[in-house]
Amino acid sequence: MLHPQTRQLVDTLRARNLPPPSRMSVAQNRALYLERAALTQPDPPHVERVEALSIDTRGEPIGARLYVPKCAIRADGKPPVLVYFHGGGWVIGDLDSHDTLCRQLAVAAGIAVIAIDYRLAPEHPYPAAIEDAIDATYWVYRHARALGLDASRIAVGGDSAGGNLAAGVALYARDAGDLPLAFQLLIYPVTEMGEDSASYQAHGEGYLLTADTMRYFHDQYISDPAQDQEVLAAPLLAKDFSNLPPALVLTAGYDPLRDQGLAFAQRLSEAGSLANYVEFERQTHGFILMGKVIDEANFAVAVCATALALALSARQHQR
Repeated sequence: MLHPQTRQLVDTLRARNLPPPSRMSVAQNRALYLERAALTQPDPPHVERVEALSIDTRGEPIGARLYVPKCAIRADGKPPVLVYFHGGGWVIGDLDSHDTLCRQLAVAAGIAVIAIDYRLAPEHPYPAAIEDAIDATYWVYRHARALGLDASRIAVGGDSAGGNLAAGVALYARDAGDLPLAFQLLIYPVTEMGEDSASYQAHGEGYLLTADTMRYFHDQYISDPAQDQEVLAAPLLAKDFSNLPPALVLTAGYDPLRDQGLAFAQRLSEAGSLANYVEFERQTHGFILMGKVIDEANFAVAVCATALALALSARQHQR
Protein backbone atom coordinates (compact mmCIF):
# COMPACT_ATOMS: atom_id res chain seq x y z
CA MET A 1 0.00 0.00 0.00
CA LEU A 2 1.61 3.22 -1.16
CA HIS A 3 1.19 6.11 1.28
CA PRO A 4 -1.62 8.42 0.06
CA GLN A 5 0.66 11.46 0.08
CA THR A 6 3.26 9.56 -1.92
CA ARG A 7 0.62 8.31 -4.36
CA GLN A 8 -0.50 11.91 -4.91
CA LEU A 9 3.08 12.98 -5.62
CA VAL A 10 3.65 10.09 -8.02
CA ASP A 11 0.41 10.91 -9.84
CA THR A 12 1.26 14.62 -10.01
CA LEU A 13 4.67 13.94 -11.50
CA ARG A 14 3.22 11.42 -13.96
CA ALA A 15 0.63 14.00 -15.09
CA ARG A 16 3.46 16.34 -16.11
CA ASN A 17 4.35 13.76 -18.75
CA LEU A 18 8.05 14.53 -18.58
CA PRO A 19 10.42 12.45 -20.69
CA PRO A 20 12.50 9.90 -18.77
CA PRO A 21 16.02 10.94 -17.73
CA SER A 22 17.49 8.79 -20.48
CA ARG A 23 15.86 11.09 -23.05
CA MET A 24 17.05 14.33 -21.46
CA SER A 25 20.44 15.94 -21.37
CA VAL A 26 22.57 15.82 -18.24
CA ALA A 27 22.02 19.55 -17.77
CA GLN A 28 18.25 19.11 -18.02
CA ASN A 29 18.27 16.28 -15.50
CA ARG A 30 20.32 18.31 -13.04
CA ALA A 31 18.04 21.33 -13.36
CA LEU A 32 14.90 19.21 -12.97
CA TYR A 33 16.27 17.58 -9.82
CA LEU A 34 16.83 20.97 -8.21
CA GLU A 35 13.40 22.14 -9.35
CA ARG A 36 11.70 19.16 -7.72
CA ALA A 37 13.73 19.69 -4.56
CA ALA A 38 12.44 23.24 -4.28
CA LEU A 39 8.85 22.01 -4.57
CA THR A 40 9.00 19.05 -2.20
CA GLN A 41 11.54 19.89 0.51
CA PRO A 42 10.56 21.57 3.77
CA ASP A 43 11.99 24.89 4.87
CA PRO A 44 15.65 24.49 5.89
CA PRO A 45 16.23 24.81 9.63
CA HIS A 46 18.60 27.50 10.85
CA VAL A 47 22.18 26.46 11.54
CA GLU A 48 24.47 28.89 13.34
CA ARG A 49 27.67 28.03 11.49
CA VAL A 50 27.67 27.20 7.78
CA GLU A 51 31.06 27.32 6.11
CA ALA A 52 32.29 26.61 2.59
CA LEU A 53 35.32 24.33 2.45
CA SER A 54 37.79 23.29 -0.24
CA ILE A 55 39.14 19.76 -0.01
CA ASP A 56 42.28 18.50 -1.70
CA THR A 57 41.88 15.14 -3.44
CA ARG A 58 44.00 13.02 -5.75
CA GLY A 59 41.98 14.36 -8.69
CA GLU A 60 41.27 18.04 -8.16
CA PRO A 61 40.05 20.24 -5.30
CA ILE A 62 36.37 19.72 -4.54
CA GLY A 63 33.91 21.78 -2.56
CA ALA A 64 32.24 20.91 0.71
CA ARG A 65 29.92 22.58 3.18
CA LEU A 66 30.27 22.44 6.97
CA TYR A 67 27.21 22.73 9.21
CA VAL A 68 27.63 23.22 12.97
CA PRO A 69 24.39 23.93 14.86
CA LYS A 70 24.53 25.55 18.28
CA CYS A 71 23.28 22.36 19.88
CA ALA A 72 26.35 20.48 18.59
CA ILE A 73 28.73 22.34 20.87
CA ARG A 74 29.09 19.99 23.82
CA ALA A 75 30.85 20.18 27.15
CA ASP A 76 33.86 18.44 25.62
CA GLY A 77 34.12 21.28 23.10
CA LYS A 78 34.36 19.27 19.90
CA PRO A 79 31.26 17.79 18.27
CA PRO A 80 31.19 14.58 16.29
CA VAL A 81 30.75 14.88 12.54
CA LEU A 82 28.86 13.13 9.75
CA VAL A 83 30.57 13.20 6.35
CA TYR A 84 27.61 13.17 3.94
CA PHE A 85 27.45 12.20 0.26
CA HIS A 86 24.37 13.31 -1.66
CA GLY A 87 22.30 11.06 -3.88
CA GLY A 88 21.49 11.47 -7.55
CA GLY A 89 22.86 8.46 -9.39
CA TRP A 90 26.42 9.83 -9.41
CA VAL A 91 25.13 12.21 -12.14
CA ILE A 92 22.82 14.78 -10.55
CA GLY A 93 22.53 16.46 -7.15
CA ASP A 94 24.90 18.80 -5.36
CA LEU A 95 25.39 20.67 -2.09
CA ASP A 96 22.20 22.67 -2.65
CA SER A 97 19.96 19.71 -3.48
CA HIS A 98 20.71 18.19 -0.05
CA ASP A 99 21.23 21.37 1.97
CA THR A 100 17.95 20.96 3.86
CA LEU A 101 18.58 17.32 4.74
CA CYS A 102 22.08 18.07 6.02
CA ARG A 103 20.72 20.90 8.15
CA GLN A 104 17.94 18.65 9.50
CA LEU A 105 20.39 15.91 10.47
CA ALA A 106 22.80 18.37 12.08
CA VAL A 107 20.15 20.06 14.20
CA ALA A 108 18.15 16.95 15.13
CA ALA A 109 21.22 14.84 15.96
CA GLY A 110 23.18 17.66 17.61
CA ILE A 111 26.24 17.00 15.46
CA ALA A 112 28.30 18.68 12.77
CA VAL A 113 27.77 17.65 9.16
CA ILE A 114 30.15 18.08 6.23
CA ALA A 115 28.48 17.64 2.83
CA ILE A 116 30.83 16.64 0.01
CA ASP A 117 30.52 18.00 -3.52
CA TYR A 118 32.17 15.02 -5.21
CA ARG A 119 32.77 14.99 -8.95
CA LEU A 120 29.88 13.79 -11.10
CA ALA A 121 29.56 11.58 -14.15
CA PRO A 122 29.60 11.59 -17.12
CA GLU A 123 32.27 14.30 -16.93
CA HIS A 124 34.03 12.26 -14.24
CA PRO A 125 33.11 8.55 -14.48
CA TYR A 126 33.94 5.84 -11.96
CA PRO A 127 36.08 5.77 -9.89
CA ALA A 128 36.12 9.59 -9.53
CA ALA A 129 33.18 9.79 -7.11
CA ILE A 130 34.38 7.06 -4.74
CA GLU A 131 37.94 8.38 -4.87
CA ASP A 132 36.64 11.82 -3.90
CA ALA A 133 34.54 10.29 -1.12
CA ILE A 134 37.52 8.42 0.31
CA ASP A 135 39.86 11.39 0.01
CA ALA A 136 37.31 13.77 1.54
CA THR A 137 36.72 11.53 4.54
CA TYR A 138 40.43 11.21 5.20
CA TRP A 139 40.77 14.99 4.80
CA VAL A 140 38.10 15.54 7.45
CA TYR A 141 39.91 13.10 9.75
CA ARG A 142 43.24 14.91 9.30
CA HIS A 143 41.73 18.41 9.65
CA ALA A 144 39.19 17.68 12.40
CA ARG A 145 41.09 19.56 15.07
CA ALA A 146 41.48 22.68 12.90
CA LEU A 147 37.75 22.54 12.11
CA GLY A 148 36.85 22.18 15.80
CA LEU A 149 35.59 18.60 15.37
CA ASP A 150 36.19 15.33 17.18
CA ALA A 151 38.33 13.05 14.98
CA SER A 152 37.40 10.03 17.12
CA ARG A 153 33.69 10.38 16.27
CA ILE A 154 33.38 10.50 12.49
CA ALA A 155 30.47 8.91 10.63
CA VAL A 156 29.87 8.54 6.92
CA GLY A 157 26.46 8.62 5.30
CA GLY A 158 24.51 9.19 2.15
CA ASP A 159 21.35 8.44 0.23
CA SER A 160 21.10 6.29 -2.91
CA ALA A 161 24.35 6.81 -4.86
CA GLY A 162 25.62 8.64 -1.78
CA GLY A 163 24.86 5.55 0.31
CA ASN A 164 26.89 3.57 -2.21
CA LEU A 165 29.83 5.92 -1.64
CA ALA A 166 29.48 5.83 2.15
CA ALA A 167 29.48 2.03 2.19
CA GLY A 168 32.53 2.01 -0.08
CA VAL A 169 34.38 4.43 2.20
CA ALA A 170 33.64 2.26 5.25
CA LEU A 171 34.97 -0.86 3.51
CA TYR A 172 38.07 0.96 2.30
CA ALA A 173 38.81 2.45 5.72
CA ARG A 174 38.32 -0.91 7.44
CA ASP A 175 40.79 -2.57 5.07
CA ALA A 176 43.31 0.30 5.30
CA GLY A 177 43.16 0.27 9.08
CA ASP A 178 44.07 3.94 9.45
CA LEU A 179 40.69 5.70 9.66
CA PRO A 180 38.44 4.68 12.58
CA LEU A 181 34.86 5.38 11.56
CA ALA A 182 32.16 5.38 14.22
CA PHE A 183 29.02 4.84 12.13
CA GLN A 184 27.56 4.53 8.64
CA LEU A 185 24.17 5.90 7.66
CA LEU A 186 22.95 4.21 4.47
CA ILE A 187 19.67 5.56 3.09
CA TYR A 188 18.27 3.32 0.31
CA PRO A 189 21.83 2.68 -0.87
CA VAL A 190 22.97 1.27 -4.21
CA THR A 191 24.98 -1.80 -3.20
CA GLU A 192 25.13 -3.76 -6.46
CA MET A 193 24.70 -3.07 -10.16
CA GLY A 194 22.36 -5.90 -11.18
CA GLU A 195 18.60 -5.84 -11.82
CA ASP A 196 17.74 -9.41 -10.82
CA SER A 197 16.20 -8.77 -7.41
CA ALA A 198 12.52 -9.17 -6.66
CA SER A 199 12.19 -5.48 -5.79
CA TYR A 200 13.61 -4.51 -9.19
CA GLN A 201 11.06 -6.72 -10.90
CA ALA A 202 8.15 -5.52 -8.76
CA HIS A 203 8.93 -1.79 -8.52
CA GLY A 204 11.14 -0.99 -11.51
CA GLU A 205 8.31 0.89 -13.24
CA GLY A 206 5.65 3.35 -12.12
CA TYR A 207 7.37 4.97 -9.15
CA LEU A 208 9.89 7.76 -8.65
CA LEU A 209 12.93 5.67 -9.54
CA THR A 210 12.62 3.28 -12.48
CA ALA A 211 14.86 0.53 -13.80
CA ASP A 212 15.36 2.59 -16.96
CA THR A 213 16.57 5.57 -14.91
CA MET A 214 18.99 3.37 -12.94
CA ARG A 215 20.38 2.01 -16.21
CA TYR A 216 20.88 5.58 -17.41
CA PHE A 217 22.72 6.56 -14.24
CA HIS A 218 24.79 3.38 -14.33
CA ASP A 219 25.86 3.92 -17.93
CA GLN A 220 26.89 7.51 -17.23
CA TYR A 221 28.97 6.39 -14.23
CA ILE A 222 30.34 2.97 -15.26
CA SER A 223 32.16 2.80 -18.60
CA ASP A 224 33.55 -0.74 -18.37
CA PRO A 225 31.23 -3.66 -17.48
CA ALA A 226 34.10 -5.24 -15.53
CA GLN A 227 33.86 -2.35 -13.07
CA ASP A 228 30.44 -3.66 -11.97
CA GLN A 229 32.35 -6.40 -10.15
CA GLU A 230 34.58 -4.05 -8.16
CA VAL A 231 33.75 -3.72 -4.47
CA LEU A 232 34.07 0.08 -4.49
CA ALA A 233 31.37 0.17 -7.19
CA ALA A 234 29.23 -2.63 -5.74
CA PRO A 235 29.87 -2.93 -1.96
CA LEU A 236 27.57 -5.97 -1.64
CA LEU A 237 30.27 -7.97 -3.45
CA ALA A 238 32.70 -7.58 -0.56
CA LYS A 239 33.92 -10.94 0.73
CA ASP A 240 34.25 -9.80 4.34
CA PHE A 241 31.64 -7.77 6.24
CA SER A 242 33.19 -8.13 9.67
CA ASN A 243 34.63 -5.30 11.77
CA LEU A 244 32.73 -2.61 9.89
CA PRO A 245 31.29 0.47 11.63
CA PRO A 246 27.81 0.16 13.13
CA ALA A 247 25.17 0.93 10.52
CA LEU A 248 21.63 2.05 10.02
CA VAL A 249 20.29 0.89 6.68
CA LEU A 250 17.01 2.56 5.72
CA THR A 251 14.98 1.51 2.69
CA ALA A 252 11.64 2.20 0.99
CA GLY A 253 9.14 -0.52 0.14
CA TYR A 254 8.31 0.74 -3.37
CA ASP A 255 11.93 1.10 -4.46
CA PRO A 256 13.76 -1.14 -6.93
CA LEU A 257 16.81 -0.80 -4.66
CA ARG A 258 14.98 -2.08 -1.58
CA ASP A 259 16.40 -5.62 -1.73
CA GLN A 260 19.96 -4.31 -2.16
CA GLY A 261 19.74 -2.39 1.09
CA LEU A 262 18.18 -5.32 2.94
CA ALA A 263 20.84 -7.71 1.64
CA PHE A 264 23.61 -5.35 2.73
CA ALA A 265 22.19 -5.03 6.24
CA GLN A 266 21.86 -8.81 6.44
CA ARG A 267 25.47 -9.38 5.37
CA LEU A 268 26.63 -6.94 8.05
CA SER A 269 24.63 -8.70 10.74
CA GLU A 270 25.70 -12.19 9.66
CA ALA A 271 29.35 -11.10 9.88
CA GLY A 272 28.91 -9.75 13.41
CA SER A 273 28.90 -6.06 12.49
CA LEU A 274 26.17 -4.08 14.22
CA ALA A 275 23.43 -3.17 11.74
CA ASN A 276 19.90 -1.91 12.26
CA TYR A 277 17.48 -2.09 9.36
CA VAL A 278 14.38 0.07 8.94
CA GLU A 279 12.02 -0.12 5.96
CA PHE A 280 9.38 2.50 5.22
CA GLU A 281 7.09 0.08 3.44
CA ARG A 282 4.71 2.66 1.94
CA GLN A 283 7.40 4.91 0.47
CA THR A 284 9.38 5.26 -2.73
CA HIS A 285 13.00 5.99 -3.50
CA GLY A 286 14.00 9.55 -2.67
CA PHE A 287 11.21 10.19 -0.18
CA ILE A 288 13.42 11.34 2.71
CA LEU A 289 14.05 14.64 0.91
CA MET A 290 10.34 15.37 0.49
CA GLY A 291 9.15 16.40 3.93
CA LYS A 292 7.11 19.29 2.56
CA VAL A 293 4.67 16.90 0.88
CA ILE A 294 5.31 13.54 2.63
CA ASP A 295 4.95 13.50 6.41
CA GLU A 296 6.78 10.19 6.82
CA ALA A 297 9.89 11.80 5.35
CA ASN A 298 10.24 13.96 8.45
CA PHE A 299 9.87 10.92 10.68
CA ALA A 300 12.54 9.12 8.63
CA VAL A 301 14.89 12.05 9.17
CA ALA A 302 14.20 11.82 12.90
CA VAL A 303 15.02 8.09 12.85
CA CYS A 304 18.34 8.79 11.13
CA ALA A 305 19.16 11.64 13.50
CA THR A 306 18.40 9.51 16.56
CA ALA A 307 20.66 6.74 15.29
CA LEU A 308 23.44 9.26 14.65
CA ALA A 309 23.07 10.87 18.08
CA LEU A 310 23.22 7.51 19.84
CA ALA A 311 26.15 6.18 17.81
CA LEU A 312 28.21 9.36 18.11
CA SER A 313 27.48 10.20 21.74
CA ALA A 314 30.50 10.87 23.93
CA ARG A 315 29.29 8.27 26.44
CA GLN A 316 29.17 5.61 23.72
CA HIS A 317 32.80 6.32 22.82
CA GLN A 318 33.98 6.30 26.40
CA ARG A 319 32.99 2.65 26.88
